Amino acid sequence: MQSGEKLAQISIAPCALVLGVALLASSAVLAQSPASPGQTLAFDRSKGNCLTCHDIAGGDSPGNVGPQLSDMKKRYPDRKELAAIIFDETKRNPETVMPPFGRNLILTTDEIESVIDFLYAR
Repeated sequence: MQSGEKLAQISIAPCALVLGVALLASSAVLAQSPASPGQTLAFDRSKGNCLTCHDIAGGDSPGNVGPQLSDMKKRYPDRKELAAIIFDETKRNPETVMPPFGRNLILTTDEIESVIDFLYAR
């Protein structure tokens, strides 16, 4: 091996190490990216409080009173239908135990839309 080749190998090794560390750091940042406004509302025990009754991936201590909230975009392709359920499920099902989040001013229309954005992204 000539000295120039050896020098190239020596200088490449630290660069590869730095690149590897940078990639690990960036993936850690992505994994810890801040929650979306909708996720914050859905997981907030004093506001949306969806986890009290529903199992949502990534949520702590989910309830089992309501259905699991997964594949919501597939289950409710008409976004308006899901918004109506969150706003006031009693219109569709008078016997529901789900609070009418919009009617009772627990969540604003914009907050409901944020929760739907979050659920559709899952």
